[in-house]
Amino acid sequence: MNEECFYLAFSINNSMHIVFYGPEGSGKGTQAKLLAEKLRLPILTSGDLVRDAAATDDGVIGETCRKALSGGRYVADSEMFVLWKRRLKQPDAAKGWIMDGFPRNIDQAKFLDEKAKKYGYQVDKVIYLKLSQEESVHRLVARARPLHTGSQELHDSPERIQKRLSVYHENEQPVLAYYQNQGILIEVNGEQTPEQVHQDVLAHLRT
Repeated sequence: MNEECFYLAFSINNSMHIVFYGPEGSGKGTQAKLLAEKLRLPILTSGDLVRDAAATDDGVIGETCRKALSGGRYVADSEMFVLWKRRLKQPDAAKGWIMDGFPRNIDQAKFLDEKAKKYGYQVDKVIYLKLSQEESVHRLVARARPLHTGSQELHDSPERIQKRLSVYHENEQPVLAYYQNQGILIEVNGEQTPEQVHQDVLAHLRT
């Protein structure tokens, strides 16, 4: 299918649900933004949900998110499931989205499938941006994000990066196998330029 026909078909049935998966630094955010602009879909991210809860939620969930951010850790599944359930059941979610940063493990993948089905849709494609650990660390150190606005501490300190990547790699192969078995996994070389990665993503989606 050529590009013009692909976007025409998509505009008629605008309900695609796409997950970007890969290690931190692989460009999931950049690629999600480029594809969202092309397909006119909203982007849903774990990071945004956690940061919003940390900034606005005065309850247990908010405190948990603040502690996770300060410690450079992922938020536990029990809390992430609450945050994602709130978002996935909103009416606009069934119309299509591009997801970045979730799921990260098998339990999260199964949760996403279960909730999507409950709310009347499904994950259509999972785009895996493959990147070496060395390149992940290099990119994240260079990015040097603060823990939160105004913080002097770095979210991307070497120690925090290594801790998060270690957790990611423990879960990577089971998640990839889960989606490979469903026949919806797309693998793209994340070590290319952003434009090259974007073009590879579009090529896979058009086939």
